[in-house]
Amino acid sequence: MMAGAKSARMPLLEHLREFRKRIVRSVSAILLAALIGWFFYNEIIAKLAEPVCDLALAQRTGSDTCGSLYISGVLGPLNLQIKVALLTGLIIAAPFWLYQLWAFIAPALHRKEKRNSVFFFVAATPFFAAGTFLGYAILPLAIKVLFGFTPDALNNLVKFDDYLDFVMRTILVFGLAFELPVFLVTFNLIGFLSGVAILRPWRIWVFCIVLFVAGFSPSADPLSMILLAIPLIILYLLSGVFALWNDRRRAKKEFPLV
Repeated sequence: MMAGAKSARMPLLEHLREFRKRIVRSVSAILLAALIGWFFYNEIIAKLAEPVCDLALAQRTGSDTCGSLYISGVLGPLNLQIKVALLTGLIIAAPFWLYQLWAFIAPALHRKEKRNSVFFFVAATPFFAAGTFLGYAILPLAIKVLFGFTPDALNNLVKFDDYLDFVMRTILVFGLAFELPVFLVTFNLIGFLSGVAILRPWRIWVFCIVLFVAGFSPSADPLSMILLAIPLIILYLLSGVFALWNDRRRAKKEFPLV
């Protein structure tokens, strides 16, 4: 009786071990890639600060100020460098930890489904990179809009930790949001979702996208929300159109005389 119960629990234990293995590998890759962010800290932080001030110029001229940015506390500089390093590691190691996600799911698929699901691994990294690039590209505009709410005759001093949190959320939210079409197309390729099932509730999908953008967008200005919502809606519709085309192609292959 106990032997039977133990054997019944084994698959779950194996899944948990596999999940732990993938998590450990992903975290290790992120930490290794974070070393790049640690050693190139000054160059990276100067790039991140560009929407607010020219930090590279301030460093070259020996200035002790850079726009409205400041660091406070004894541990402030160290915490900032650790955050920059981890953000760099998360982005650079994206191909590896996205592969670990696919490798954890793939064994549960049939051979044909596994072959079709390769699209996820191939497309996830470029779409994540495109999202992070768009997130960084709109930062100057979003910051300009948000700074515009500062009352006249008042200075808006921004703690660099808070600014970096804002930048990290913007970049990561955009990057992860751009994975939506990758998941939809992958589910269609493995036969889990049809094109009709994707596009028929389009109003619900659009509402959920807008709700997601409103809830997870790092800034409350309508402009940055629109700049995230519109590409997501377009990518969702394109995913549905591709799924419809793939369904027709699959049907012709399975029923050539119909």
